[in-house]
Amino acid sequence: MYDFDVLVLGSGPGGQKAAIATAKLGRRAAVVERRDMVGGVCINTGTIPSKTLREAVLYLTGLSQREMYGQSYRVKEDITVADLLSRANHVIGREVDVVRNQLSRNRVAMLPGMGAFVDEHTVEVLDGTGRETEVTADKIVIATGTQPARPDAVDFDGTTVIDSDGILRLERVPQSMIVVGAGVIGIEYASMFAALGCKVTVVESRDRMLDFCDIEVVEALKYHLRDLAVTFRFRETVAAVERRPSGAIAIMESGKRIPAEVVMYSAGRQGMTASLRLEKAGLSADRRGRVAVDEFFRTEVPHIYAVGDVIGFPALAATSMEQGRLAAHHACGESVQALSSLQPIGIYTIPEISFIGKTEDELTAARIPFEVGVSRYRELARGQIIGDSYGVLKLLVSCADRSILGVHVFGTGATELVHIGQAVMGCGGTVDYLVDAVFNYPTLAESYKVAALDAMNKIRQIERMD
Repeated sequence: MYDFDVLVLGSGPGGQKAAIATAKLGRRAAVVERRDMVGGVCINTGTIPSKTLREAVLYLTGLSQREMYGQSYRVKEDITVADLLSRANHVIGREVDVVRNQLSRNRVAMLPGMGAFVDEHTVEVLDGTGRETEVTADKIVIATGTQPARPDAVDFDGTTVIDSDGILRLERVPQSMIVVGAGVIGIEYASMFAALGCKVTVVESRDRMLDFCDIEVVEALKYHLRDLAVTFRFRETVAAVERRPSGAIAIMESGKRIPAEVVMYSAGRQGMTASLRLEKAGLSADRRGRVAVDEFFRTEVPHIYAVGDVIGFPALAATSMEQGRLAAHHACGESVQALSSLQPIGIYTIPEISFIGKTEDELTAARIPFEVGVSRYRELARGQIIGDSYGVLKLLVSCADRSILGVHVFGTGATELVHIGQAVMGCGGTVDYLVDAVFNYPTLAESYKVAALDAMNKIRQIERMD
C-alpha cells in the first residue's frame, strides 16, 4: 500500500495540473515543492513576472499610445525598478494564492521541501529545516522545470553580469545593456528594456533570431526594435566580459569591445534534475538536465512520468499544463489521446508575436502549394482606434483544399488573436468559413475576414486563368 496514488515533484504549470487531474479522478495526490516556490518558476521568476513587467513597461512608458499623442507622450517620466516590481510582486502574490487554493480545495497534499529519489517508488523530502520524510507512491510525475543555463566561463555576480532571473533583482533601470542570446527570453527582455529607454545591444552567434518564426514577422520585429535603438550583432560570440566599476566591457571573438552597465546572458535553460538522484530510480538525464519520455510522458521507468520544461521542447507553460493533465490521466488508467501537434506559440516581445501551424519556408521546403492572405491593422478601424498601424495577420491557405495551414500574427493582441485560427484549424475548417463569418466591428478579429478574402481573391485569380 503506497502513501499516494500519484506523487508530483514540482508545482509549476505541469505539476499543478497533473496533481489536480489526479484528484479529479478520485485518486490520492501529493505535490512536493519548496515553501517559497509554490507555482514553480513560471509564477515566481519566469512567465508571470516577465509578462507582468512587460505590461507595466507598456503602460508606464505610454509606448502604445504615442501614435495618437505624440512621441514625447509618457505616463511616468522617471520609471524605476520599484515601479515595475510592485506590479509584478502583486500579481505573483495573487497567483500563488490561486495555486494554493486550487490544490487545497482539490485535497491535494502539499509536502514542503525538496524531493529526491530513494528508489523507484520512494521519494525523500527535505524540508529545509533538517527534517527528512520518506513518502511512497504508485506513480510519480517529475515536473521540476528548468533554471537559466550558466556557461562555466562566465563570472555571474548578480548585478553587472546576470541571467534572466537576475532581472528581478536589479536595483535600477540600466542606461545600457548587452543581451547575449537572441532566443525568446533574450528578445523579450531586450524589447522591454529598449522601451524603457535603455540602449540595448543583442549579441547572437547565429545568422538570425527566432528562426522557427515566419521570416517576415521577424524582420518586422527587428525593424521595430531598431526603432527603439536596439543594436543587433549577429554571427558574433562573446569571448570574455571584463567588469569595471561602472559596468562591464564585452569582448567579442571578432575583437569588438562593447561597453554596458549590465550584461544579461540568455543561454537557454537547464533542467532541474541534478538534485533528484535519478539513478536511484533507474533514470538518467541528458547534459541539459532533460528527461526523455514517450508520447504518454512515461520515462524509461514506466510508472514514472515527466512533464513540462524538464522534458525539453516546446517548454511553454501552456503545453506543460496539457502534458501534466494527460500524464495524470494515463497514470490513473484513463484512455488519453496523444498531445496534438497543433500548438500555438506566443512570444511576448514589444510588439508581440504569435503563430500556429506551418511557416512559408516549411511549406515551400515540403513542396506544398499555398496562397497567402494578409490583413494590416492600419486598414482596420480597430487598428486606428488603438493606434497600432504596424500590426499584421497572415493566413497560409492550401491551394488544393482551402484548409488553413498556418496563422502568423504580429502586433497588439497577437497571442489572443491566434486562437481564432487555432479553433478553425483544429476543427478542420477552411478559409471559406472565415470568408462567410461575421465578426464584431470594430475589432482586430475582423483581420481574419480581411486576410481570408485576400487569400480567396488570389486563389480565384489563378482559377480564372486556368
